[in-house]
Amino acid sequence: MSAYTATVTVRLKRGVLDPEAETTKHALERLGFELEALRSTDRFELDLDAADAERAAERAEGMAERLLANPTIHDYDVDVTERE
Repeated sequence: MSAYTATVTVRLKRGVLDPEAETTKHALERLGFELEALRSTDRFELDLDAADAERAAERAEGMAERLLANPTIHDYDVDVTERE
């Protein structure tokens, strides 16, 4: 077994209302910053042991599908790195 860190980034799908991002975007514009769009995300870092990086990614994807993300409204990405 090796030690891995899986990073799961969860974001709302395009077209889903993101009130937190809209509020932040308007505040940034009031401060003089110009931007086309802003989206909020959640990032989870999971430290786990697995036989290999592929198995670590499978476990992290299972966690994302079952709890960390709602597949109806969220997209997510999983990135796995080996810990030293």
